[in-house]
Amino acid sequence: MYKLPIKSFFIATTLVVGMHTMTAQDGLVNSLKVNVSEKSAESFKFTDVINLANTSIKNQGSSGTCWSYSTNSFLESEMIRMGKQPVELSQVFSARNAYVEKGKNYVRMHGAVTLGDGGELHDVTNMYKKYGAVPQEVYTGLNYGTSKNKFAEMAALTEAMLAAVVKNPNGELTPNWEKAYAAVIDSYLGQVPENFTYKGKSYTPQTFAKEVVGINPDEYVEFASYANVPLYTKTMMMVPDNWSFDLVYNVKMNDMTAIIDNALKNGYTVAWASDVSEKSFSWKNGVAYVPTKKYDEMTAEEKENMFNGPKQELEITEEIRQKAFDNYQTTDDHAMHIVGIAKDQMGKEYYIVKNSWGATNDYKGYLYVTKNFVKYKTTSLMVNKGGVPSDIAKKIGA
Repeated sequence: MYKLPIKSFFIATTLVVGMHTMTAQDGLVNSLKVNVSEKSAESFKFTDVINLANTSIKNQGSSGTCWSYSTNSFLESEMIRMGKQPVELSQVFSARNAYVEKGKNYVRMHGAVTLGDGGELHDVTNMYKKYGAVPQEVYTGLNYGTSKNKFAEMAALTEAMLAAVVKNPNGELTPNWEKAYAAVIDSYLGQVPENFTYKGKSYTPQTFAKEVVGINPDEYVEFASYANVPLYTKTMMMVPDNWSFDLVYNVKMNDMTAIIDNALKNGYTVAWASDVSEKSFSWKNGVAYVPTKKYDEMTAEEKENMFNGPKQELEITEEIRQKAFDNYQTTDDHAMHIVGIAKDQMGKEYYIVKNSWGATNDYKGYLYVTKNFVKYKTTSLMVNKGGVPSDIAKKIGA
């Protein structure tokens, strides 16, 4: 709606969007560094309305695994809600298994499906259901001397390898390519343990998921909002990183915030995927909203003060939201974890959002995001069925 035609030179030239590859992820973070105002922290006065328990801030490093960090954080909060002692779940375990499954899909689709680090919220629950879970301390993914994820070399090798498989040089695929592909991934991330000890007891990933984590992946539902498909039915999530072709429930734009509000008020946090490559999204200042003016129509003073205190916002309609999605002005950039609601000094409500870029911003890893921004830029959200308002649950048959 008000976005520059090219989101950033980096993203355009790599022909990918936020969650696809490590390079795009680093480019996304770097592009947001200019979205900052000097006196933001002192100009906002936030008061918590709801702040649900969540685990410590993490850093996904140079990897496009925000979907895994955010959704595993979400599952950790689910453990807390269920009265369990939360365990930091291995985000790279979820990602590693998704990479294996994604490679299989890539070959089955003759290369006509997205590769790279990117994924969706449902990838974590899908991998949990198939492979189980392990603690982060058991499987860090740091297998070659790094202290943070750094996946570029691995991604380049695996993409080249799969491209060679798709060319089918033997004229018939051997059963060995899957083993070779998984071996490359494991050489970088480490082999998945068949058994491990946690707090003095032996587990497999499946028994750990069942006995310690205790989450039923079938209890979680995913939503999106499109104006061009039937409401309250399942539809394809039309974003490139939906490599597994999962279906999501299509709801009205205002239903998304109604679901989030109801969930939070009933003790459920929400996994959230969104476009964040916006001039009005400041990671450093920890604030995101929808200005009433296009960025290129602002004065120098207005640009300088974009994040210095509460501002009026553009009212978002279904038409505005859909147009931005159709025109690639809303893309599938990033995933985070909504853990609460706060009010500013004017009484406006914001969602408290936990990120996975470390604790380096004004709010030590958290952001305050307006409801209008969420209505405008959400690509999907996931919540426990218990957090869905009864009227919406009835419409979708959940």
